[in-house]
Amino acid sequence: MVFGGYMTGFADEAGKDLDTQIKATKALGWENIETRNIDGKNIHDLPEADFDVVCGKLEDAGVKVNCFGSTIANWGKQIDQPFEPSLEEARRAIPRMKRLGTELVRVMSFAVLKDRGPENQMEEERFRRVRELHAMFVGEGLTPVHENCMNYGGMGWNYTLRLIENVPGLKLVFDTGNPVFSDDRSKPEPYPKQSAWEFYSKVKEHVAYIHIKDGVWDPEAGKSVFTHAGEGDGNVPEIVGDLIGSGYAGGISIEPHLAVVFHDESVESEADVRYQNYVEYGRRMEQLVAGL
Repeated sequence: MVFGGYMTGFADEAGKDLDTQIKATKALGWENIETRNIDGKNIHDLPEADFDVVCGKLEDAGVKVNCFGSTIANWGKQIDQPFEPSLEEARRAIPRMKRLGTELVRVMSFAVLKDRGPENQMEEERFRRVRELHAMFVGEGLTPVHENCMNYGGMGWNYTLRLIENVPGLKLVFDTGNPVFSDDRSKPEPYPKQSAWEFYSKVKEHVAYIHIKDGVWDPEAGKSVFTHAGEGDGNVPEIVGDLIGSGYAGGISIEPHLAVVFHDESVESEADVRYQNYVEYGRRMEQLVAGL
């Protein structure tokens, strides 16, 4: 197997500022960043003047943005709340993606309603909204990819397939680590955790991009313990090997979560540890891919 794609990652896990993110990317010998936060703001929320600076720095460094790690319809957005904030994010993202030459944008399918069962999640409204968002990007020649995170599609592989059935043409970014800590709501209560391999196997024909994180579930602590890729229960070698063996030539995007967990501001580390962990994670991931 020969990997014909490229390596990238959520470089805000290396550092909050763009200079550090670029430095880490260059240290790895990579040419791409999957942008999420820069100085604490998502790239689609930066003031225009700050975005201009970002564009200049990226151009000077010869670094590209391969994907917008947006917050559009993510786990912070409720389906029973107004749709407009997500539409506004999409409207801001589109011209910025075009300016940077970025094709991919990560989207989701709104947070799971915690007070309702899996079959009572206002799915028709979710489908309607995701269809509209999908049409906005596709109409501009861009590709939205849905992530199996803490959202409707992330409740289990069958919910992702139901979403795709109702949003024709929707592509996926598959995250190897999210199933490790996500309840499989397609099964009876008490919900077991998902199988990353099972989830991937059921949806792989729709996968256009991949996020790499890994870990094990600690039932006593009630949380994931994140690990280097291939050392947890995310089936990273099997999934990446299957993708590459199938001719995948897209991006492999690392999201280590070792030094800083994006969803938990209480998990922090010193800047140098954060930077070093990101670079080491990237190098180990390259070795894993080479070993395949």
